[in-house]
Formats: sequence, C-alpha cells, structure tokens
Amino acid sequence: MASSILSDCSTARLLPLRRALLQQRVPCIRPCPALASPRRLFAAARPQLLPRPPRMDSVPAAASSAESADASAKVIDGKLVAKQVREEIAVEVTKMRDAIGIVPGLAVILVGSRKDSQTYVRNKKKACEAVGIKSYEVNLPEDSSEEEVIRHIASFNSDPSVHGILVQLPLPRHMNDENILNAVSIEKDVDGFHPLNIGRLAMQGRDPFFVPCTPKGCMELLHRYGVEIKGKRAVVIGRSNIVGMPAALLLQKANATVSIVHSQTKNPEEITRQADIVIAAVGVANLVRGNWIKSGAAIIDVGINPVDDPESPRGYRLVGDVCYEEASKVAGAITPVPGGVGPMTIAMLLSNTLESAKRIHKFK
Repeated sequence: MASSILSDCSTARLLPLRRALLQQRVPCIRPCPALASPRRLFAAARPQLLPRPPRMDSVPAAASSAESADASAKVIDGKLVAKQVREEIAVEVTKMRDAIGIVPGLAVILVGSRKDSQTYVRNKKKACEAVGIKSYEVNLPEDSSEEEVIRHIASFNSDPSVHGILVQLPLPRHMNDENILNAVSIEKDVDGFHPLNIGRLAMQGRDPFFVPCTPKGCMELLHRYGVEIKGKRAVVIGRSNIVGMPAALLLQKANATVSIVHSQTKNPEEITRQADIVIAAVGVANLVRGNWIKSGAAIIDVGINPVDDPESPRGYRLVGDVCYEEASKVAGAITPVPGGVGPMTIAMLLSNTLESAKRIHKFK
C-alpha cells in the first residue's frame, strides 16, 4: 500500500532531499550517541502518555511510566494509540453491521512479489480481520500491464461491497503510478492520494474525502496527547507528496504557523529550533540533533532508517530521522522509532475505510 511505504522515508522518491541535506555541513555528520549504545536508546523509548486532555476522554489514563533517567520528554506511544483506535473502529463496525447489515470492505492490489510489499499486505489483512472489516486482495505478476491493474481498480470501483481501494506501492518500473492511482474512485481513495483529495486538503473551507494515512496518524497522535496546535509554530522536515506536504497542510488547517525544511533550505537547524511542533519525514538517520530542538517541543518522527548494529540478530536496527537520545533530553514529547508513527498508518487506513462505508451508506 502506498501509505505503508510512506512511513518508510528511506524510499527512492525522497533521495534528492536526503542528498541535499547531507551535502550541507549540518551536525548529522557527528554520530548520534545512540548508535554506539542501541540498548540504551530503546530503554529510553519506554512509553508514557502525556496527561489526558479533558476533551479526549478516550485517551488511556495511564501507560507504562518508565523513563530513561536522562530523558525529560514524554514518549508518544503510537502502539498504544493505534490499539485504542482499532478498538474504537471494531465497536463502530459491529454497530454498523448490526444496524444495517453492512460490513466495510477494503481491497488491496499487489503487483509483483516484493517481500516487503507482501508483508505490508499481510499485515493489513490481519488488521482488517481484527476489527471486522472484510478484506479483498488481488495479486498480479510483475509483468502485468498497466491496463490490467486499472481493470481491477474499475471492478472494485463498481463493487458496492468494497468501500476502500489501495494499490500497494512501489509499482513495477514499467507502470505509471499517477495513471494507476488516479483510476481509483475519489470516494474509495482511502490512501488519500487522488489529486482531488489533495487539492481539497489544500483549500480553505474544503475537506477531502480522505486524508493520507501517515500524516493523519501524525495529527491523531498530537490530538490524543493534548498537544496544542492552534497559534503554534510548526516545522515539517521534508516536502514529499505522501508525507511532508500533506502534513504541512494539516497543521495549517489546524491553525499552526508552518515552515517546511527542504533540499534548498540553507539554515535547517535554525528554522527547526523555532518550532513548537516538529514533524520529521526526510529519511536521513539521526539528522535532527538535540541542538535543533526547542525546549519543550513536540517531536513526531516519521523516519524509518536501517543502521548497522552488530549486536542485533539482523545485523541492523531501525532509527528515525531524529536522534532520539539527544532530542528526548530537550523535547517535551517525542515519538520513538519503532513504535511511534508506524503503527498509526494502518490504524488510519482502517479508520478511512470505516469512514468511507459510513459515508456511502449514510450511516451515522
């Protein structure tokens, strides 16, 4: 699915920004202390929820309260919030089924046999089953034609039992992503990538049918942890169509003052240091250092980057775009990697599918 690889900011479509930032003399050249001490890094990532805001009575009153002795930031636990969202969706799916006999349906089209894509699709199927959403799956060979993929999309577009359609990215090189994604009905575009959905997101006074899953997950974490957005300064690092740009639009809709750090930004540290909220989505391991962070800022780290780790059975481990060990000593709240934004992406996909079924069948 498109939204799954979105949260993996190491994808090829983000490489120009990675190269440009690495060419600058920014502090990311200095190794993050966490790289030399992987166990210490993840010890600091044990979750603790922020105090529950009065308007969000669904936020758990407590979670694990363990913190690293030298970390001051509260840990924004994406796993916990995603579990909570899935439980809420399961209740709504049951209500809908019992009231009108309709079960939301999600269709996934997978082209080729990439192991990571197969894993993503398998995880989505399990997530659907767990909340009662019916899943449909089409697996096509690598050499399938673009027209064949579009025929399957058209079939799902006209199928009343399917309320959400997504095409797993990346597609084979001989296919045009834009042509294929544009073939998905805007009313079933649960990944939120149709240009009309993005266009409505960018316009004042308009709402898209769907918000892209990863940026939506970022905003959900901020809201559920009671992070104030209105009137605050926000910086988004990265301007991809799939994470950075829609995240900036969502923050702007929430009345933040938004800056975007990108490949042509000359002073990324200085700009980022002004932010009350930082969303990092560029795909450079440990790029954002502690001295980039304003004291008390909320940090949402979308990056998922493999780094060598001889102590790991796999020979590597995953870190974010933010140097967690340094940033957690300065920030007010921060997402760990893994366990932060990643789990929210599939949860938001399920949320969008439920929302689509409710809209199509006028169920409230």
